[in-house]
Amino acid sequence: MGQSDRVCQYWDADECEGTRHCPPRCPRFVDREGTPWVIHPATDEDREALVAMYDDFAPDQAAQGLPPRKRSRIGEWLDDLLERGCNFVVSGETGVVGHALYTPTDDAVPEFAVFVHQEYQGRGIGTEVSKHVVGTAAVADRDALTLIVDPDNRTARHLYERLGFEIVEQFSFEERGRRTETLRLRRPLDERDLVDFQHPPVVGTDHAD
Repeated sequence: MGQSDRVCQYWDADECEGTRHCPPRCPRFVDREGTPWVIHPATDEDREALVAMYDDFAPDQAAQGLPPRKRSRIGEWLDDLLERGCNFVVSGETGVVGHALYTPTDDAVPEFAVFVHQEYQGRGIGTEVSKHVVGTAAVADRDALTLIVDPDNRTARHLYERLGFEIVEQFSFEERGRRTETLRLRRPLDERDLVDFQHPPVVGTDHAD
């Protein structure tokens, strides 16, 4: 069964005509286990659902100290991201399970980050929501996206490499008396990304304007 067939089990094709007003990437998505999700720009109304998701994050899922451990700090961190960044969330019947962003929006080379709740990893959710962020950054004429990652985090590095990020710097810093190695990755953006990351609605495209 193809992606289009699986999606049509969950959404009414009659409600989707696929016009030029659609976002660069269709917000509807079915993961590798056949579960449907919707990916949309985050608003203040998503704040509490995001707080709840991050409050339930396993401690070993944190990277570079993010997300914060305490609920009060999670709220402060999200307030800053929602105010200064471009954020997308992944939601479904079980609530919000993923979040990707770049920040600040007015930087030519903003920082990129993606988080998926541990119970929903390995299903393609992180890749899909990340493509929304990369595509949106390209539309917004950002020059590139950048991030830092632990060299030993092979899962994250594999995702970033698939998205086109490349290592540009390796450095270390001292935290709590321990030397930590870190990689900085960069992903240049240009007009080709507008095509590469475009994904029209899986139904109704024959009627597109």
